Amino acid sequence: MPDARHAVSDVDVDLGQLFGSLVRNWLRILLVALAVAGLAYLLAGLATPLYRAETRILIESRESVYTRPASAGISDSERALPDDETVASQVEVIGSTDILRDVARQLDLASRDEFGAAGETSALGNLLILTGLRSDPSQASVEERVLRALQEKLSIYRVDGSRVIVIGFSSEDPALAAAVPNAIADAYVAGQEQAKRLSNADATQWLEPEIDDLRQRVRQAEARVAEYRAQAGLLMGQNNSILPTQQLAEISTELTRVRAERSTAEAKATAIRDAMGSGARVETMPEVLAAPLVQRLRERQVQLEADMADLSASLLENHPRMKALRAQLDETDRQLRAEVRKVLSAAENEAASARARETRLVAEVNRLKAASAQAGDDEVELRALEREAAAQRALLESYLTRYREAAARADRNSMPADARIFARAVPPHEAYFPRMGPIVAAAFAAALLAMAVVILLAELFSGRAMRPAAGAFVPAEAAGEDAGEVEEAAPALDAGPAVTPVGAEAGIGTPPTDPLPADPLPVEPVDEASAAVAPGDETPVAVAEPELPAEEIAQTESEDDMAMARPMRDEVAISDAADRLIDGDAGRVVFISPEGDEATAVSVTVAREMADAGLRVVFLDLTWSGAPSAGMLESAHQPGITNLLAARARFADVIHADLYSECHVIPAGTADPEKAMQAVERLPMILEALDTAYDVVVVECGATDAQAIAGVAGEDAEIFVAALDPRNEAVAALAEDLDASGYGGVLKVVPGRRAAQPSPRGRYAAA
Repeated sequence: MPDARHAVSDVDVDLGQLFGSLVRNWLRILLVALAVAGLAYLLAGLATPLYRAETRILIESRESVYTRPASAGISDSERALPDDETVASQVEVIGSTDILRDVARQLDLASRDEFGAAGETSALGNLLILTGLRSDPSQASVEERVLRALQEKLSIYRVDGSRVIVIGFSSEDPALAAAVPNAIADAYVAGQEQAKRLSNADATQWLEPEIDDLRQRVRQAEARVAEYRAQAGLLMGQNNSILPTQQLAEISTELTRVRAERSTAEAKATAIRDAMGSGARVETMPEVLAAPLVQRLRERQVQLEADMADLSASLLENHPRMKALRAQLDETDRQLRAEVRKVLSAAENEAASARARETRLVAEVNRLKAASAQAGDDEVELRALEREAAAQRALLESYLTRYREAAARADRNSMPADARIFARAVPPHEAYFPRMGPIVAAAFAAALLAMAVVILLAELFSGRAMRPAAGAFVPAEAAGEDAGEVEEAAPALDAGPAVTPVGAEAGIGTPPTDPLPADPLPVEPVDEASAAVAPGDETPVAVAEPELPAEEIAQTESEDDMAMARPMRDEVAISDAADRLIDGDAGRVVFISPEGDEATAVSVTVAREMADAGLRVVFLDLTWSGAPSAGMLESAHQPGITNLLAARARFADVIHADLYSECHVIPAGTADPEKAMQAVERLPMILEALDTAYDVVVVECGATDAQAIAGVAGEDAEIFVAALDPRNEAVAALAEDLDASGYGGVLKVVPGRRAAQPSPRGRYAAA
């Protein structure tokens, strides 16, 4: 492993010095801008003025409710408007070669010099032809050259969100600029009407033989229907039904009526017979009383009984008059019983007749059922023939209707195009090119901007705009060196307003220059007031404070050197910490930097040295600012641990390669930290996954306390305190907090030497 121990040192950009260069060189910037503006004015004045005119076409259906074919069967509200594909297709049709060729011939564009009919080219064009960058226009025909020039000057486009097509044309002649788009629009509309007429004529020619053929087929189909109906005997009865089916329905109705009569007669005979057998008065039954003779006999019987009752009051039973009345009453009873028997016989005869009729009707129904079934089979074939004839007839009627409509349109020449010119071009009175004001203003502004950028870059690269960074640390060994020997720091990455780029402030990723002793040396912060830029120098120069005498300064440095020469037992240099981790078997290393983002350079350097030693190392940035990982990547705005916690990214999206070593980096990320903290319980699982995939996981926790690292430390994790100044109060307080929380034996890692400029994606090398 290389002995690479880094001290943190860097420079900042002096914005006042940088932008002050613009004030110092304002005259030069203004003169160049005025010169460029004057040149643009001269070139614009030499340019040929061009005029532009536009014609607008609306794509819509020109059919009205009175001229639209009745066979369409679509109302005005149901007719579909032209869609986007239709309008886009019409744009291509307008710009077709056929229309442009007709317009070019109509307006005789070949006689105009601006269309290059003569095939002449400028000196620049001849040079391009000689070098092979341009084809020789004289090799093409006159018509091809004219069409090419016409297409270059022509613009056809559709207005967004509408069915309007704009035809624009630019020319040196204002009248021609208006004539060309108008002629193209007229040719397009005429072509659409001609296409409709041709389509109508083609349809008429196709329909004539088809109609003749359909007439013959309809005649044959109807003849087959009539012939089959006669052969199968499928005569039609009432209600559009065949005769056997109709007869079956009628006989079924009659059979139902006969069965009802038979049931009535049988019930009547049975009732009379039962009454006679039981000795009841049969003459009182409704069926018997319905007979007229029974009614008269019953009346006679009642009269005789009444007479006997009247005479019994004055006459005895043996009186001749009484005997005569009794004899008449007996005769009436006999006649009544005889008449009842006749009624019974009539009822039985009626029931027998009904049974006979029922038998005959049942036989007839069975016969008609068989006939109807056979007729049903024949009717299936008949319906098929009728459907074929009906289909042929409907098609013939449809063709006849369309033929009559097409013939009527052809006779009246009524074929409106589905387009309308609603805005014709007029000759413009003002050229659209060149416009002096915008061209000169744009050239002047562009020259000002270009000169400002050039002056700023020159000032930046010369080093005059660089100064030592505030709070930067310079090794005591290099304190007496000339400031011109301070090496240029690595470019800082933009980590956002809340992130201080580690690569710029702490010198992370810079290879060492001078080898230093293994023991950590004291580093002192350099105040901004002690750094000044000498005029003409290209690098910032560190100037000692003049208030202290030389003897006092030497005494102070000697005391500091002696103090730092005696390191404490719990302090190790960066290289020693890296060696300890490389030789050990710790899979996870937790760094706490109580001194802020500047101290996080220690963990970055340790991770890089372990990666350069051949270990698979991943650096996890858990700081709020994201400064440690900002200097390791090209851009600080990359997905990281917050995106992974918020389920907005995968492992493959948040692991990035370090610019200056083989180490992998998981930055702070771009997701909302508050949303990420809601899923902080996933952090131990993420760390376990990283432990499995890498040899060492370096976790930078920033300025935190012992309680906050409980979720990331684990059981076998090595815990280090990154300390730029081991005597700092924050470092001492953190050490006490760790001891009180049970993290005994925690080491403080201090810088051992200054870091120099790194080589991207390379190893650390001692200068």
